[in-house]
Amino acid sequence: MTTRRIAACKWAVPMTFALTWLAALPLAAQAQTASPVQAGFSAERLQRVDQFIERTLQAGEISGGVTLVARNGRIVYLHAQGVMDLQSKKPMQKDSIFRLASMTKPVAATALMMMVEEGKVRLTDPVSRFLPSFRDMKVAVARPAPPGPPPAPGTPTAPNFYTVPADRPITVLDLLTHTSGLMSGPIGNAAGNAAFQKRHDIGLKWVEELSATPLEFQPGTRWSYSAVAGIDLIAHIVEIASGQDFREFLQQRLFQPLGMKETFYWPTAAQRARLVTAYDLRAGSLTPNPDPDSMSGEKYSGGGGGLMSTAESYARFAMMLANGGELNGVRILSPASVALMGSKIIPDTLPGRQPGEGYGLGVRFVNDRSARRTLVGTGSFGWSGAYGTHFWVDPEKKLVAILMLQTPGQPRTGDFETAVMQALME
Repeated sequence: MTTRRIAACKWAVPMTFALTWLAALPLAAQAQTASPVQAGFSAERLQRVDQFIERTLQAGEISGGVTLVARNGRIVYLHAQGVMDLQSKKPMQKDSIFRLASMTKPVAATALMMMVEEGKVRLTDPVSRFLPSFRDMKVAVARPAPPGPPPAPGTPTAPNFYTVPADRPITVLDLLTHTSGLMSGPIGNAAGNAAFQKRHDIGLKWVEELSATPLEFQPGTRWSYSAVAGIDLIAHIVEIASGQDFREFLQQRLFQPLGMKETFYWPTAAQRARLVTAYDLRAGSLTPNPDPDSMSGEKYSGGGGGLMSTAESYARFAMMLANGGELNGVRILSPASVALMGSKIIPDTLPGRQPGEGYGLGVRFVNDRSARRTLVGTGSFGWSGAYGTHFWVDPEKKLVAILMLQTPGQPRTGDFETAVMQALME
């Protein structure tokens, strides 16, 4: 065999592999679709999702929204209704961009589980393994109100409490399940506010100052939502364990592999033109949110909130979870890790939870749909965002549903769930 032929043979297999890999990239980046009937839905009944949004629009509760339903890794329903902005009347588009707020939390939980799979973090690890200053935490105990008349309504009062040692260290699992007590109530929130205000200047390092703040309760004894601090601390642990900035980690390890080109922390000028105006509903009227980007920033990449996305881009993440950690040949997590994330780690009987709804790792978990009074199936999991976003996945049925709004309103999430599930025929 000549030298030239040997060289040709040497490069034949790698070149074939490279061409095959490149050819597969467009497939992974394209949204695969199916008809509702192919996916087991009634096309006629699925129109009730549109009708739900239209009713909400007519009631003046939202400016517009995007809804998405997918099954078996294929989008079967993607509709845009209303307007992006009430003043300009710019029509809502399927690729309009929404602030996800706390729908960032399942993304951060996924990043943490990637570190668990690599052996760099254990769920049972005390936080002090990564940040030694968290070794000896204190727990706040509220003092009884002093005798005499209560303060006048609206009068600011500082929390009155004393502290006792924590029974045990807070762990990574406590943070993921909102059972740590870290900034989980009025005492901790007041104590941690000064550190929180530094987030846009120093990024996730703001959480390091929280080791000096009291916990709201003894770790593991209650479920109480840590809106920002707990999952921001998870994101910082990912930084420490991976040696990467959290934003870079998500981009390189999650968004890019899954083709989530429209999920990010801070928009370009072109993306901001597609960003939906956030509104508050006050006294029956929609008013622009005065500080809609407080959880996003050019420096700050929070785990508790801050991501922005289109419905279709976030759907890739959700479909990966529904499919046991893999999408279009790209594996992010093992099936075992996804199953653990979407399981009843915190029971619905723990104080702070509601009947039929336990809590997994960064997600709510429906452990009994009859007790929850919902059509969403037992075993489903997901989360919501403060601006009106909501999603869930049903691993058994390989179902994903996403609601993108920019006006808060908890009852609407239940209406969306009903509209989707009543259309599923198998």
